Amino acid sequence: MLTEPIQKAIAFIETSFAQPVSLAMLAAAAELSVSRFAALFRAQVGISPHRYVCLVRVRHAQRLLRGGLPPSVVATEVGFFDQSHLGRHFKRALGVTPSAYLAGR
Repeated sequence: MLTEPIQKAIAFIETSFAQPVSLAMLAAAAELSVSRFAALFRAQVGISPHRYVCLVRVRHAQRLLRGGLPPSVVATEVGFFDQSHLGRHFKRALGVTPSAYLAGR
């Protein structure tokens, strides 16, 4: 069960994932100190806040790729710096590159 502060941070991530999201911003959304927030998030969610943001971005990237957008556009739409940044996180999360993901659909 997630506590209210962590739920607030996750809601913030879901609405702001395409923008730069800092640990301080997430802690402020959760109304906790940065160190307390980071520890509580990891304890309740099982991964770091940064990793969670990346997974949310990858999930949204999947949707946009299925919609026909090219990976270079998708990368910036979901908050990654460029296509290679998307590719690294996509492969880490799903085990395949964006192009292999599309080919395997």
